Amino acid sequence: MSRTALARAYRPRSFGEVATQEHVSETLRSAVQRNRVAHAYLFCGPRGVGKTTLARVLAMALNCPRRGATGEPCGECDSCQRIWAGKTSLDVVEIDAASNRGVDDARDLRERAMYAPSEEGRFKVYIIDEAHMLTREAWNALLKILEEPPPRVIFVFATTEPQKIQQAAPPILSRCQRFDFHRISTSELIGRMRVVLQAEGVQATDDVLLPIAQKADGGMRDALSLLDQVLSFTEGAPTPSDVARVLGLVEDELFLELADTLAEQRPADVFRFVARLLDEGYDLAEFYRGLADFLRTLLLIRLSGTDAAEVRPDLRGAFAERAERFAAGDLLRMLSQVAELDADGRFRKSGQQRILIELLLLRFAYLESTVTLEDVLASLGGNRGGGSEPAGGADRVKVRRPPPAPPPERSPSRPVVRERSPAEPPPPPTTTSAVREERAPSPDAGEPPAAEPPTDALAGASQAPTRRVQPEAEQGVRGVPARAPGKIVPLDSASVRRAWRTMLEAPDAMAGGLRFLLRAAPVSVGSSGSICVEIPADSPARERLATPAGRRPLEDSLARHLGQPVSLEVVTGRSTAEGDATPRITVESARQDRLRRLTEEEPLLAKAVQEWDLELAE
Repeated sequence: MSRTALARAYRPRSFGEVATQEHVSETLRSAVQRNRVAHAYLFCGPRGVGKTTLARVLAMALNCPRRGATGEPCGECDSCQRIWAGKTSLDVVEIDAASNRGVDDARDLRERAMYAPSEEGRFKVYIIDEAHMLTREAWNALLKILEEPPPRVIFVFATTEPQKIQQAAPPILSRCQRFDFHRISTSELIGRMRVVLQAEGVQATDDVLLPIAQKADGGMRDALSLLDQVLSFTEGAPTPSDVARVLGLVEDELFLELADTLAEQRPADVFRFVARLLDEGYDLAEFYRGLADFLRTLLLIRLSGTDAAEVRPDLRGAFAERAERFAAGDLLRMLSQVAELDADGRFRKSGQQRILIELLLLRFAYLESTVTLEDVLASLGGNRGGGSEPAGGADRVKVRRPPPAPPPERSPSRPVVRERSPAEPPPPPTTTSAVREERAPSPDAGEPPAAEPPTDALAGASQAPTRRVQPEAEQGVRGVPARAPGKIVPLDSASVRRAWRTMLEAPDAMAGGLRFLLRAAPVSVGSSGSICVEIPADSPARERLATPAGRRPLEDSLARHLGQPVSLEVVTGRSTAEGDATPRITVESARQDRLRRLTEEEPLLAKAVQEWDLELAE
């Protein structure tokens, strides 16, 4: 006995039965009902979502002798049966453009379309599947007939890649009514499979249907084909293990076991885990796809809770527990590395897939923790007050080893620091014996207020409150040496560079042109105590600062920021017209330059970079 596959046996016979494409089916049904059918349609969308099915239903409705008042075909007459089954019909012709793609085929189609329908009142419908496979010459041969078609002739083009039609024959799009079909959601796929199983007399739980729907990836035809495959393998009600065996899926329990290995940082177990996958016959390509879905699910649970993720009901608690063991930033980095592994097809084409999978999982096991600059400074006892975040709160560094005093939020099994959300208030300022928050002294006290440059100038953050450093402290929070009123103290390069940048960012510091020229000029403290500014020999700023009178406004402004008189010295730098080419800026060089500027802004961060071997993360 011949048997009809589920995907064909349960193909919709009317507009109302087409799942999740109401924006197309209702429009076509209304057009048939009101006699406003266009002469050409272009159906676009993923595979298995109902493009060819709706084209057949449209042809059935146009040629059905017992069509209802609502525009729905009866689905039972001889004409409907032949069109629905795809059998030979004089008035409805289906053409596969993948094998009939040349200009001769298009000319033959054009000649056949000139003949009238077989009976009065009927329509000739040409359904061209995989229309993007037609050549440019074939499209050109069809342009005229699409613009001025014969009476009662309808063209329906179905394609999964409309952009190719746009590239090959842009005029075609203006001659057709375009409908974009949507992917079918997982819940709707499960609902349709329940209807099919009920008609087949088979019982199945959501634990069985969920992995099938996820594997179908939004295609109804794929979902019914996979369900048919599972039912052919099992006797009676299928189980989740039956689905995993038939479809070659990696069970969720294995991914949860892998999450424990990564969270506890046991790299030696990675080799045993991959060997187990191969011994049990799992496909590494399927494992790779499942790993991406698993990490995405953990990240979704970490951000929105278990109700937002599509997981088996009996494993919701296990997924939530594993998600809490990872920081959201770490899950995002892991998911990014999984996506990059096969971004250019390298994994699929590789003959060493096992090595690539092991290398990827080992990187996860040795994953460096993400920590904000604010947490680094807080662990050193130098967190600033006033609620300002370093570098706007957006910069993070990767720690190669955990800090000596981790915050309470860290898991005991994994040195992960929780990322602070933008809406969360910053931690309170840290008070030490060397640093105290005080108000700026009044002018009557005879002591000028200590003006400090904001350390968050690069990120546009607000300036922290004014601070004074006690005389016994060698260095304040911002790295500015302690000064007594009217006393000249030796300057250090870090404080001079900060004061220089703050001065240049002041709106009334100087003319915009000179500010732009001096923004990239290196500044340092000379051996004689003067401030050296390196300016190229051919820079216009060099001429402006050649005389003492030209340097005096800069010296006065810089003195106000440093709290003591300064002397400016112009040093000749490399000319911009020299033969050496400008070094090429790369992602790594930009990252290193960013880290260098951050360490210049915050001496405590510079100390942490040296002691903990920090590097700037993306």
